[in-house]
Amino acid sequence: MSRFNLIDEAWIPVRFPDGRRDELGIRDTLLRAREITAIEDPSPLVVAALHRFLLALLYRALEGPTDKEQAKVLFREGLPGEKIEAYLDKWRERFWLFHEAWPFGQIPGFEPKEWRAWTALAAEFNADTAKVLFDHVDVQSPEDIPPSSAARWLLATQTFSVSCGKSELSHTKSAPSATGAMILPLGRDLQDTLLFALVPENRFALSEDLPLWERDPEPTESLRKGPSRPAGGIADRYTWRTRSIRLAPESSGRVCRLAFASGVDCAPGDDRDPMLGYRVDEKNGRLPIQFRERGIWRDFDSLLPDDSKLSPQVVEHAIELTRTFPDRFPRVTLVLGQANDKAKIEFWRMERFELPSALAGEEDIRKEIHSLLNRAEDTQKALWKACASFARDLVSRGTRDPDKKDTRAFVEQMVPIPLYWSILEARFHELLHAYTLDKPEREITLQWFEAVRDALNQAWEQHRASVSTGDAWAIRALVKAEGPLRKELDELSQQITNLKPVPQKEEA
Repeated sequence: MSRFNLIDEAWIPVRFPDGRRDELGIRDTLLRAREITAIEDPSPLVVAALHRFLLALLYRALEGPTDKEQAKVLFREGLPGEKIEAYLDKWRERFWLFHEAWPFGQIPGFEPKEWRAWTALAAEFNADTAKVLFDHVDVQSPEDIPPSSAARWLLATQTFSVSCGKSELSHTKSAPSATGAMILPLGRDLQDTLLFALVPENRFALSEDLPLWERDPEPTESLRKGPSRPAGGIADRYTWRTRSIRLAPESSGRVCRLAFASGVDCAPGDDRDPMLGYRVDEKNGRLPIQFRERGIWRDFDSLLPDDSKLSPQVVEHAIELTRTFPDRFPRVTLVLGQANDKAKIEFWRMERFELPSALAGEEDIRKEIHSLLNRAEDTQKALWKACASFARDLVSRGTRDPDKKDTRAFVEQMVPIPLYWSILEARFHELLHAYTLDKPEREITLQWFEAVRDALNQAWEQHRASVSTGDAWAIRALVKAEGPLRKELDELSQQITNLKPVPQKEEA
């Protein structure tokens, strides 16, 4: 029996300009994209996966864009509803969530040895053998979920699953871009957001770029062999079958259990993911920018275009499209994704950054921002030296030279360095706003140097206050540690003085 067609049923969560929220099917989401402000969901992973899914649909329905000129026409005229409707009608049979032959995104013939709880789909809920903080779902007897939720998490797990060992079928591999920080420039409405990310694709690649629903489900026996192939293109990459899944609906149509195992491995290729920024590693070549504990803002320059062509293509494309439509420039960009330690997901995150409007011109601000961020890193080194000096003297009590591991462990539990970066993160967002106000570069540099000096002062003064009531050893270690710190503060103060405008003498 065919049930819950994703084209018509409500399952994509959206927000309208008046703040009203609703769920729509594929057809209404795409045809009413101009009326919708954004796709919103509590899970950043779901938000990213839904955008990639809709983009894959558009690549196939529009058969492009294949060059910048086609993209500019789409941006000027809007999404062609007739093409979208014709495509959805053609492939309607492949969008049933529950179907005997073609259940969407699933393997119809997969009969597992053991049916698992639906929580296997979502990183936000506990896995079979690990608990997520504040999650109290019992995987042995979980409550069932509506098909709309199952559909959203189905896409998210195909987009973000990471390798975690042997499964019932074969070894589980990671999704093609599972650990990269995904970038999404936001437009004034959902249509602009999608068009910003609809980066032109080579016309020859487009013909072979088949998404999940245009491919027949792989036979279970084939999946047992651990199949591997390169991505055929963007739509293929955005809808990759990372896991073999089969939902087991209840009589009510809700989902409680599912089959879950390895899928298809994405073999390495030369193609880039348009939503990722990259860096060049000496040993491993081009690698995606990832979320780390240090915060993505400290690598923000890597998300901005320059001659290296390592920045996210969606950002470059958005800037190109809006050169003749400056009022539609994306003021904000989302950064979404997760961080992992092998099979362990450490956190998932969505961050918002103001996109400097200076990018709309020919000015290269990536180097400027890189230089400012480097200044903050250099100052942090002085703070680390001060903390290390304090830790070394306090641990040794003047009687021995402590092990470097002990010193480092002591520094890592100290407050000054995390506080320094916490203060600077808020000031960095002010810095980005300054770039949108067309401030002179000298004024922006001055603003940032003052922020770095203030953050350094505040971080150390708080540490000083916490130590001032300590014993003689602690106070002695504090005084000795301030040497490199004072030197750094003096250097910053001198640079700030040099950046300030010279007062004009009044004429007699």
